[in-house]
Amino acid sequence: MIYLDNAATSYPKPQSVRKAVNDSFLYSANPGRSGHDMSITATNQIYKCRVKASEMFGANSPENIIFTVNCTNAANMVIKGILTSNNDHVVVSDMEHNAVMRPIKSLESRGITSTIVKISEDDDETLARFREALRPNTKIVICNHVSNVWGIKLPVERISAMCHQYGIPIMIDASQSAGLFNINVTESKFDFVCMPGHKGLYAPLGTGILIAQRPELLKTIIEGGTGSGSRSFEQPNFPPDKFESGTPNLHGIAGLSAGLDFVKKIGENRLLAHENKILTQIYDTLSQSKKITFYTKRPNTEHFGGVLSFNYSDWDSEETARRLNSKGIAVRAGLHCSPLAHEHFGTIHRGAVRVSPSYFTTAQQASYFCSLFFSSFF
Repeated sequence: MIYLDNAATSYPKPQSVRKAVNDSFLYSANPGRSGHDMSITATNQIYKCRVKASEMFGANSPENIIFTVNCTNAANMVIKGILTSNNDHVVVSDMEHNAVMRPIKSLESRGITSTIVKISEDDDETLARFREALRPNTKIVICNHVSNVWGIKLPVERISAMCHQYGIPIMIDASQSAGLFNINVTESKFDFVCMPGHKGLYAPLGTGILIAQRPELLKTIIEGGTGSGSRSFEQPNFPPDKFESGTPNLHGIAGLSAGLDFVKKIGENRLLAHENKILTQIYDTLSQSKKITFYTKRPNTEHFGGVLSFNYSDWDSEETARRLNSKGIAVRAGLHCSPLAHEHFGTIHRGAVRVSPSYFTTAQQASYFCSLFFSSFF
């Protein structure tokens, strides 16, 4: 199979990641809960991963790295930990995933309100629209770094700077950017960054990270055992314990640690350049067909990353994906859990076919994929 669905989860995983997961079963004790050697080893391995993530993303401290089960879990922790009063207001972009929009909509029954900002090709205009959306009761701004449907990179650093002019925290959804773009949360003044481990960081499913630069702003949405302060019924008030209740995913975090090593070894710039090289090859080839509709400009590494979506003829996107699957090609079609992004480009009724390569995707695979659209198969 030619796998072009890496925006959903990366495949294959590097051999080093698979080995790290397997090796973790040799010290498969409960981390931070016991004083014996195996538990201490497990605890140290998790801390090493925390340090790696802190260094890669420029966090204030390893303790600001919160391990989650996915990006959705991380986003919920921020949204429901910040929007706690019935008069609170939140500003979001119209590129947001349902991992953001559904928690916000669920809070509207409590009186929470939201403003959706339509992004523009002009970053100045996008910034102005975010500024216009702010209100006196705006508690947080939430912005997708890179659209999971269109690959569009939003000017998150400028939006962050604007937010801090008004004393408003910002959360960045880095689902499609972590591992491709250089992210330094301290330099960019990102208060909260949510990311999956299993996409651009090449880690196993069931892994995610919340970088909480201002953990004191968040109320907890889950409480439980942490291995610390066990005499008290009160949840610890310090990170990461405040946000990590229950037994951690030791084996997944071991794989995440190796995934961070893999990304560091290759380098985000090289990973982004490779993926966009594949996508520009596909874009340039398929643009020669009058039956292909693209909705965005030719990919470039400054304003674009990792994802390319299109449609064929007047077909429903699911039909195109089904035919590609019959030829051994895995893509994602439909609405990609991001209806706002599809409304933006008018594809809400048919969806789009999404292609997302990885470091392991080759030019030969991309050529075969493109050739199908110029054959009798289509």
